[in-house]
Amino acid sequence: MEALARLLRAVRADGAVLRQSFLAPPWSLLNEEAPPLTLYTVLRGSTWVVPREGRAALLTAGDTALLRGPAPHRVADDPGTPPQVVIHHGVRCTRLDTRPRSAGEPLDLVTGAYRSTDDVGRRLISALPEMLTVRAEPGTAVGILLAEELAVREAGQDLVLDRLLDLLLVRTLRAWFGRPDAAPPAWYLALGDPVIGPVLRAMHAEPARPWNVGLLAATAGLSRASFTRRFTALVEQPPMTYLTGWRMTLAAELLREPGAKVASVARRVGYTDGFAFSSAFKRFHGTSPGLLRRRDPAG
Repeated sequence: MEALARLLRAVRADGAVLRQSFLAPPWSLLNEEAPPLTLYTVLRGSTWVVPREGRAALLTAGDTALLRGPAPHRVADDPGTPPQVVIHHGVRCTRLDTRPRSAGEPLDLVTGAYRSTDDVGRRLISALPEMLTVRAEPGTAVGILLAEELAVREAGQDLVLDRLLDLLLVRTLRAWFGRPDAAPPAWYLALGDPVIGPVLRAMHAEPARPWNVGLLAATAGLSRASFTRRFTALVEQPPMTYLTGWRMTLAAELLREPGAKVASVARRVGYTDGFAFSSAFKRFHGTSPGLLRRRDPAG
């Protein structure tokens, strides 16, 4: 579970979008340009979540759904109800239908959205399906706390809401990854392999070690060719490609620590050449390590 724990450490909302909605049927909200991650927790009533592709899911009180952007999705009283409100980038709303609502069962829905991939980490987002659902706990208690905090205006409210959303996401993912019917990424499943699992754990524990295919193969007790075939088949990436991705994930996390220095982070993830580290980081994250550090308030 240490790989999951490392992924979840990257979760840190900063100015997340949160709202509590009270809706009566018929209603339908289209999240047209969805943020990187959006969570819906039902406190009362029920709602359908309709992704761009795949089957719609019915949520009842206590259930939580997580959807990965930027693919659009809808939440509605019924999958067939046409959109009445369009939500742009998780923030701005455009009303399409102003017809009065009925006296049907009301819905109490808490919505939270992460606006940036930096708030959750690219590696975590890539490990998730377009939509996942978790039934009952863990959403209920955290959802209630979010609703209570949304109802007041006090000092530090934004910080409290960000941390509560982080808690909801972490508990939701922990519950989902622990389910037998979950579909986690190949590298996560490979941790259970008796040969490749120990190699992955060694890479995770010592990212700065000067790993190469020969040393990794020796750790597995296989020849270089046999190790590379087995690792690639299970992880769906060659060993050194996976190692680079893991190092870049850790580097982004370390750069957000207070007082972090680019040169120090480079050494901690196995790079003695600062230029090589910056180039690899930019290829993986799409931005330079210095820019990421300046952009993050903690850094």
